[in-house]
Amino acid sequence: MQTIKEIKEHLAHLTCISDVEAFLEDPRAGVKAAVKRRKKEILAEQAEEERLEMMLSFERQAYVQGFNLVAGIDEVGRGPLAGPVVAAAVVLPKNCKIKGLNDSKKIPKSKHETIFNEIQEKALAIGIGLVDNKTIDQVNIYQATKKAMLQAVERLGLQPDYLLVDAMELDIATPQLSIIKGDAKSASIAAASIVAKVTRDRIMEQYAQQYPHYDFEHNAGYGTAKHLAGLKAFGVTPIHRKTYEPVRTMIQNKQVIL
Repeated sequence: MQTIKEIKEHLAHLTCISDVEAFLEDPRAGVKAAVKRRKKEILAEQAEEERLEMMLSFERQAYVQGFNLVAGIDEVGRGPLAGPVVAAAVVLPKNCKIKGLNDSKKIPKSKHETIFNEIQEKALAIGIGLVDNKTIDQVNIYQATKKAMLQAVERLGLQPDYLLVDAMELDIATPQLSIIKGDAKSASIAAASIVAKVTRDRIMEQYAQQYPHYDFEHNAGYGTAKHLAGLKAFGVTPIHRKTYEPVRTMIQNKQVIL
């Protein structure tokens, strides 16, 4: 008779529920628990495969229309009180699936780097666009976001023939489709979301060394309690957005600028 350890090792290689359930004839509690666990894993893997298939639907529609180089575009950093808005454009190979790929806000931060690295390995091209806080104050965040997205497309290193854009329309001749909440619906946009998020987080971690009182390494410039406490105690820095509240009011009250 096989040991429970041997059965667990065998179950790990099975992908069919019926093959796994065949081991339920074994009366041992350890085997039954292993079968239950493996069934749960297989169902989760099947659900993930179905989700990733759905996330390729917009890309496949573009391929059917004759397009080949489809770029997904997304941004991160509209809401923070400090730092730039960062956009990314990513062209993935046809039918590319990356396990766990999703809207960056739905992925645990601990997994961002792993998925980011896989995107870098598999992507045909990646472009990054960045617009700083001063420009955001000058042109407003909507226009700054557009500017960052256009930069990202320009820096791809190749010419995409179709764009999938998260909730924006870009002033560019390339055919495009704007998708509301596209980072959860399109693999290409989700990849851009992760690239933009990791890139911006790294930038804010660097700023945290320069301005250590605002907890930028944890809040990425968003208005958390620690960030607001830092503003109150140490004033406004050169990377803060002067048109955003409460920064604007602090400047009007002539609080110190580092």
